[in-house]
Amino acid sequence: MFELAEAIGERMDAYNREPFQKRPGSRLSVFTAEERPLLTPLPAVAFEISRWLYGRRVGRNGHVVFERNFYSAPLAHIGTKVDVRITARTLEIYRGTERISSHLLLPAGASGQYRTNDADLPAGRQYQQWDAPRVRAWAERVGPAAVIVVNRIFESVPVDEQGLDAALAVLRLSRRFSAERVEAACALALTGPVRSPRYAHIHPILATGQDKTAALRPPPAEAEQAGGYVRGADYYARSAR
Repeated sequence: MFELAEAIGERMDAYNREPFQKRPGSRLSVFTAEERPLLTPLPAVAFEISRWLYGRRVGRNGHVVFERNFYSAPLAHIGTKVDVRITARTLEIYRGTERISSHLLLPAGASGQYRTNDADLPAGRQYQQWDAPRVRAWAERVGPAAVIVVNRIFESVPVDEQGLDAALAVLRLSRRFSAERVEAACALALTGPVRSPRYAHIHPILATGQDKTAALRPPPAEAEQAGGYVRGADYYARSAR
């Protein structure tokens, strides 16, 4: 095959050097004098087939989700919408026309994995990301009902990272209403029909003060005896008269 290519190259070179019949010069001379100066260099990066995903949001943990995996973006872009370009080897994150982060694509079949650029974090690896153990530790400081709420949130999603925002939304209520009130609201929410209460269920309890009034309610009255109300002997004595 190499010999064939070499022979073809020699024949092509000879053909291009043959003089024109009706004008001066040859194909090679015309290319050298007129066409070569107009050529531009090939791109430094070879063309790659790619696909785009538009309007992806950068999560609270500073990452964009793609196929159940997580790719970092600079923390200044948390909460913003970005576009994602995927090739056979890379994933690039764009804000408008600016590329703000680039990663090697995780292999097919990977799930719950992270690609994090140190430059995307404020202090490199010293920055502590939110993850499920850290969220659960915060819930433990709030109280046992908060732990149940957070655990049920994580149980309701296929990957822990998908529950981070919902769990943090509940726990961050303690910055506004105090940990004690959030714990009481979680306990009250757990008595309702929703097995996995979230911010949408717990915030209204706090906003309306239901967590306070629930603590003041008297305990429910004891149930009547299983045999019902028992009348005394005098009652039956009177009815027999």
